[in-house]
Amino acid sequence: MGLQFYYAGISLYGWYYWLKGGKSARNASGEKAPVQRMPKKLIPGSIAVTVVIFLIILLILLQFTDSTVPFMDSMTTALSITATWMLAKKMIEHWLIWVFVDLVSAGLYAYKDLWPTVALFLVYTVMAMVGYSEWKKDLSVEK
Repeated sequence: MGLQFYYAGISLYGWYYWLKGGKSARNASGEKAPVQRMPKKLIPGSIAVTVVIFLIILLILLQFTDSTVPFMDSMTTALSITATWMLAKKMIEHWLIWVFVDLVSAGLYAYKDLWPTVALFLVYTVMAMVGYSEWKKDLSVEK
């Protein structure tokens, strides 16, 4: 349930960020936020935060659930949290994380014999690939 609060909050933040254009100087006039690449200086911190989230979720799953795949569940959840933050900031690389997460999730659901959910996550994978392609066009146009 806590994750749903995060997703709702980050979605509201992203909606505001996208409409108001963030705080960058080129958007001081109130333009909508452009698609951007993740700044290299944010990569180490993002990886570190993702690892910490992974470890916290892993401990919760190991201590309080009967998950048969706690490591993979923790990884996909931690990466999803990071990808959603990147989406709110309109960073194109979030699509690549989603492709990975969706493919791994499809594998997890196949392991659990949840075939309709496998199909859904394969659709999500295709959607993420299309999203990346479309945002890449926007990134090229904005430069």
